[in-house]
Amino acid sequence: MMFRRKTAWTALCAAVFSAALVLTACGGAGGGTAGSSTSGSSTSGSGADVGDPVAGGVGRIYQVSEPRSLDPAAMANNWANYGFLGNALYGTLMVNDTETFEIEYKMAEDFSTTDGGKTFTLKLQPDLKFSDGSPLDAAAVKFNWDRMREPGLGTTSQRYAVQIADNTVLDPATLKVTLVEPNPHFGQIVTVSVLNWIASPAALAQDRAAFDAAPIGAGPFTLTKWTRQNTIELAKNPAYWDAPKPYLDTLTLRSSADTNQRYNTLTTGGVDLTVETSWETLAKAEDAGLTTDIAPMGGGQYIAFNFRRAPFDDERARRAVALAVDVDAFNVAVSNGKAEIPQTLFPESSPFYSDISLQSTGDKEEAQRLFDELAAEGKPVSFTFTAFQSSEATSAAEAVQAQLSAFDNVDVKVDVVESTVGQQLSAAKDFDMIVSAVLVQEPDSDLWNLFHQAAPANFTGIKDQALSDALDAGRVSESQEERKVAYDIVQERFAATVPGIWYARVPTSVVAGSNVHGVQLYGFGSALPEELWISE
Repeated sequence: MMFRRKTAWTALCAAVFSAALVLTACGGAGGGTAGSSTSGSSTSGSGADVGDPVAGGVGRIYQVSEPRSLDPAAMANNWANYGFLGNALYGTLMVNDTETFEIEYKMAEDFSTTDGGKTFTLKLQPDLKFSDGSPLDAAAVKFNWDRMREPGLGTTSQRYAVQIADNTVLDPATLKVTLVEPNPHFGQIVTVSVLNWIASPAALAQDRAAFDAAPIGAGPFTLTKWTRQNTIELAKNPAYWDAPKPYLDTLTLRSSADTNQRYNTLTTGGVDLTVETSWETLAKAEDAGLTTDIAPMGGGQYIAFNFRRAPFDDERARRAVALAVDVDAFNVAVSNGKAEIPQTLFPESSPFYSDISLQSTGDKEEAQRLFDELAAEGKPVSFTFTAFQSSEATSAAEAVQAQLSAFDNVDVKVDVVESTVGQQLSAAKDFDMIVSAVLVQEPDSDLWNLFHQAAPANFTGIKDQALSDALDAGRVSESQEERKVAYDIVQERFAATVPGIWYARVPTSVVAGSNVHGVQLYGFGSALPEELWISE
């Protein structure tokens, strides 16, 4: 069996995916770690010596969903949401090793700060070209990064881009980046966001339809045909900067949100590699002896409370529900018992690990006491669980509803909504309870974005000064010891404020056939197409 885990974490980074990104894409939940690395990103394969890469052939890939556009602004750089496709079309400025989080430079030669993260200098490799022959220079990066800050663009990476105050071209290969507030860890943010993908400014200046017909990047592949709701066909970019890569001649991408369909197609030889989002499916892949790679991840999926309105503006209501829910039984109902339940924010192997439990579950007597206390004050706990229209999200809502039906003075309704409606409700903060996810690696960025009281992306409305102060301290410090102290406080404040019920790690993973080699993951499980090759 080739389901491989490692435990050597020397740095961590954090990102949050809204329910719109994770639950509409994921067929389940789980977590784990990735294979060993020799080049700054996790490496997949059987572990045996399979020789040198073989050039040629077609890579058939199953992704989870099809993007609405090939504009990087309409995509997201993670395993479940177009990471593979974006890497194919646009390449990467830099990637990180999913265990050490050391940055490996690709189209960038350097991205560094000498003033504690107030400013960064991006140095590009010389003479980079887009696939149409035009220069990929500092001006092109500035155009892309300035564009990502535009409020009306609607990109999921705006929360990263707005940390940039100004981009200044110093010469064709050099860009000075000034941040709104110091963040010495901003390089990690570039790797996990669409800031890593640079498209041709001239192509982006066209309307969306024209761009989608002929997207221009500097990636290892170029678009040859996109038949919507069917296939995306790509061909090797002969001008790719890192020759002789890519090894494959062509790629054919298909999409399905059904984990069983993806898995069955792989096992019957219909595709060579599939993105996977289900912990249960990964267990089947392990039993079948397939090659399975998972990027290391802390955090996980959680049932989020809305602090802004009753009943969850009262900490007792949040705690009562958390105490009432049996996460082990929840796991059986939602993931057939296969999900890995996060007990702590960081795994034990992490330098930020502390034995501070994320779980506030399993005390039914205290839960009932709190429900009764609130009812006696005229505050009976009554709420609606807003569930995205997927089998997993619906199962999650129904599992909570069923478990809480055993208690007095609590009433739960379930409202199943289409994904776009759910996104709108989440953005408008118009919900009582909803599922979201936090993918925790290097602990900054979206831990700050989701839980800091001043963050626009703080959709639950959690407002805790000690938590915000700790998130600030963790962001600006360059000392791992100081950051460890700060993130201990973050975990303690999670235990005190009960922002949600953490029920599953997220499996940022791919599954490949035995003849597929060179799978490398970086960031949030995004695979690098240029590294893939297929043996006879």
